[in-house]
Amino acid sequence: MKKLISGKVREVYEISNDRLVIVTTDRISAFDVILPKPVTNKGKVLNAVSLFWFDFTKDIIPNHIISSNLKDMPDYFRKDEFEERTVLVKKLKILPFEFIVRGYMFGNMWAAYSKGEEFCGQKIKEGYKLAEKLDAPLFTPSTKAHVGHDEYITVKYVADTIGAELAGKIEKVCFELYKACYNYAYSKNIIIADTKFEFGLDENDNLFLADEVFTPDSSRFWSLGDYQVGVSPKSYDKQLVRDWLLNNKKDGEMQFDNVPDDVLKKTSEIYAECLKKITG
Repeated sequence: MKKLISGKVREVYEISNDRLVIVTTDRISAFDVILPKPVTNKGKVLNAVSLFWFDFTKDIIPNHIISSNLKDMPDYFRKDEFEERTVLVKKLKILPFEFIVRGYMFGNMWAAYSKGEEFCGQKIKEGYKLAEKLDAPLFTPSTKAHVGHDEYITVKYVADTIGAELAGKIEKVCFELYKACYNYAYSKNIIIADTKFEFGLDENDNLFLADEVFTPDSSRFWSLGDYQVGVSPKSYDKQLVRDWLLNNKKDGEMQFDNVPDDVLKKTSEIYAECLKKITG
C-alpha cells in the first residue's frame, strides 16, 4: 500500500493494481490555501453526500465506488479515525478535465458575462441578472491544474483531446446527472446552481463517474427559501469562511491562520444541514 495523493481534502492510497482507498478529511481550503484548523465532521458529510448521490445516479452511469465498509479494506483503515469518511474504489484512468454544468448565472460565468465576454467559447444571450436561472443549463469544462487555478476551455478543445465521441457522451451524461439531481434537490428546498464532475476510464475504456459528486465542495447549493434573482443567495458550503477572509484582511493579506473558531463551527453546522436536507 502506498499513498498516491495528499490533496486539499482527500488522501488517496493505492492498495492494489486495480483498487484505491480514498479518505475524506476535515481539512478546508479557501482561495487555494489549506487552513491550519479543520472543520469538524466536514469529511464525513462530504463522504455521506457523495455516497448518497453515487447510489442515486448509478442507473445513469456506473461509478467507481466498491465499498464504504472498513471491513472490506486493509487492516490499516479499520480504525475509528477512518470511520464514515473512507471508501474503496475502482482504480481508473482519470480524464484530465473537470466537467461543469451551470444552471444559473453566477460565479466566474457571471464575471465574464457582466463584461460582455464569451465563456468557454459560448456567447450567452443578453439580459440575465445575477443568480438568474438560465433558459437551459450550460456545459463549461475546465482543465485540472496541479498548480494554480484551473482554466476554462471550449467543448471543442475537450473533443480534440479525448475524441468527439467520448466528449459527446460525457456532455450528455453530465446534463442527465444534473437534471435528475437538480429535481431531487429542489424537492428538498435546495437549488443546485452548478456542479462539477470527474470521469475515468477502466481497462476496457468504459466510462465511470469518479471523485466526488454533488457535494457542497463540488457544487453550489442554494437555499430555495432564501433565493432571489439579483442577489447572492444563501449557500450550503464554505462561503462563510471565504467571506471572513475577504472582510478581515490585514495589510492586504488574508488571515488564513486566524479564522475564528465560531466561523469554523458555523461552517460545520452548514455542511451538516446540507446533509440532513438531502439525505434526511
